[in-house]
Amino acid sequence: MIPKKTLVLGASLNPERYSNLVLFRLSSKEIDVVAFGLKSGIVSGIYIDTDLKAYQGVHTVTIYLNPKRQEAYYDYVISLKPVRVIFNPGTENSIFYNLLKEASIAYEVACSLVLLSTNQY
Repeated sequence: MIPKKTLVLGASLNPERYSNLVLFRLSSKEIDVVAFGLKSGIVSGIYIDTDLKAYQGVHTVTIYLNPKRQEAYYDYVISLKPVRVIFNPGTENSIFYNLLKEASIAYEVACSLVLLSTNQY
């Protein structure tokens, strides 16, 4: 597997959240990870930023925000020019799919945790 720098959008410090667990799983696979969330902190050695940064070389954005909350980040995600965006369960958003298509960015409706555990990430 080729490491794919990943932005976790909607990262959480709460260990009961899937966005928290995915930080551990990505880290254990030695994937370069950056994270954005509402509260700053460190999970599995990964700092969660509360400011949107112009990260370079992001291959994948994995989303953990409901569709309404995603609206504020449409332009930001597109500006990063990722190769793909993963919409985890509960984050499906046809409006965002269309914007990504227009920007020639691939998207998947999948669970990042499942993709990681089955070596399909």
